Amino acid sequence: MLTYLGTAPAEHNRHAVLLLHAFPLSAAMWQPQIDALGQAGYRVVAPNVYGIEGSEERTGWDFTAYAHELAGLLDSLNIEKVTVAGLSMGGYQAFEFWRLYPERTSSLVLCDTRAEGDLPEARAVREEFIAAVEALGAVEAARRMIPNYFAQKTYSERPELAKEASEMIEKQPARIINAAMRAIMTRADSSALLDSICCPVLVLNGAEDRLTTPETAATISGCIPGSRLLLLAGAGHISNLESPAAFNQALLDHLESVNRA
Repeated sequence: MLTYLGTAPAEHNRHAVLLLHAFPLSAAMWQPQIDALGQAGYRVVAPNVYGIEGSEERTGWDFTAYAHELAGLLDSLNIEKVTVAGLSMGGYQAFEFWRLYPERTSSLVLCDTRAEGDLPEARAVREEFIAAVEALGAVEAARRMIPNYFAQKTYSERPELAKEASEMIEKQPARIINAAMRAIMTRADSSALLDSICCPVLVLNGAEDRLTTPETAATISGCIPGSRLLLLAGAGHISNLESPAAFNQALLDHLESVNRA
């Protein structure tokens, strides 16, 4: 079973939203969006991946297994269709959910992510990351990830964001972080999937993202018929935390357009 954060308004006539978090954070990264969507009347489900914050631990899992687990979670909540919003690793999971369950996907919001799989050089870097985290623990994962998360000025002007993200990472056992990294390494290449995506799609990206650049986002959007691309000024890779007001407005506008369709 997966633990999750979310909201289910007593009276709501809008479809549900599934929020898939980045590596190696937790569903807590979505709190600004959970609050905003809940206030707007949306049902929100933000699950923690295996082993995170009480989710059942699994070894050797991949994104195909996780997508099936997400479908099972939705079934248990009596949710048939969702908008799937995934950031970074969550975007990889969103692609896989669409591939397996297009009939259950009302729309996609692809945030600070990429479609292609890892080349051998990237896999070698990830293997080195795994070895370092195994030797030094979650603090090493935070040390490596945090400098790439935000726009440069954010580290001096809003240091609390880096602190919040670090604390989220350092709570996780090293083996859990590494299991997620192995799932990332073995993910399918979704590039060939893009032109077949026929639901409404919003591609959101930090304008100052150094991990998945605006060019990467433009490539994804350019390959998905009818998709919309929006770059968030002053935001880096974890754009939902860095520019929550702009992110929330873009997400709400997208959901309204889906509701009207």
